[in-house]
Amino acid sequence: MTVRIGIVGVGSVGTSVAVSVLHSGIANEVLLHDIRTDRTVGEALDLEQGSSFYPTATVRAVAFDNLLDTDAVVLSAGRNGRPGETRLDLLKDNAVVAADLGRRLRGYRGVVVVVSNPVDILTRIVQEASALPKTRVIGTGTMLDTARLRQMLGAMLQLDPRVIHASVVGEHGDSQVVLWNSAHVGGRRLREWDAWDPADEPHIAARVRGAAGEIISRKGVTNHAIGLVTAALLRWLVRGERRILTVSRVQDGAFGLNDVALSLPCIVGANGAEQVIEPDTSPEELEAIRHSAEVLAAAHESVAPPT
Repeated sequence: MTVRIGIVGVGSVGTSVAVSVLHSGIANEVLLHDIRTDRTVGEALDLEQGSSFYPTATVRAVAFDNLLDTDAVVLSAGRNGRPGETRLDLLKDNAVVAADLGRRLRGYRGVVVVVSNPVDILTRIVQEASALPKTRVIGTGTMLDTARLRQMLGAMLQLDPRVIHASVVGEHGDSQVVLWNSAHVGGRRLREWDAWDPADEPHIAARVRGAAGEIISRKGVTNHAIGLVTAALLRWLVRGERRILTVSRVQDGAFGLNDVALSLPCIVGANGAEQVIEPDTSPEELEAIRHSAEVLAAAHESVAPPT
């Protein structure tokens, strides 16, 4: 079976996604599209000329309509964040782009993966504009925040981050929520580990929340980790592996939430974010998740994307 992955937007993030996808070997064809035609052709040529060093695949610059025959399309179009700017500050500039892309994807048969920020609100805008099922328009959401949390906890506990089971949910942004109550390592609750001090939790949560801002202040953009995250998500999607991931999608009743996109653990398979799982939470964590939903709903109401 030929697997085709489309990428819209070939700036720093889009090209990092393309590189990670090629190295993962999940796609037979990677199709790039951007309104900057010369840039897109140049990136395709540059990537294609390295084909001796990744699993066999072709890379092409294409018109948007060619993306409609792909298995998944990644939306990384729009501008990046600026130093000192929140993801929600990006909203007005990127909402118009997201709505336009959503309308152009009406009738699309694959899964749409939104990467551009603010990812939760743009996921909702794309889903509403495209009229695609909520399961098939998903954002990378807090997958990256969860990875950052596990990396930090692994470093503190001197363990591989892949054995840390802890998640970040809610907004991919300032109102995100670390689920300390359900975090566990090796079958034991994190808070029961001898080396663990709950007093460290607010500091760690703040480091996770501020990780992107620190990188942007130093190099101007975050791109490599999100490229790796997106390629992994695509791999599990197209292979139908049914992983449980903290992706963003428009909610349909979990925790009583509706018509707002945010991250909760989801079973992710060939048809997208197929099932939302309500994780165990403390009362404070549940209140924080609902607050995050309110923040995102208010931000969405502040823009009026065309329909």
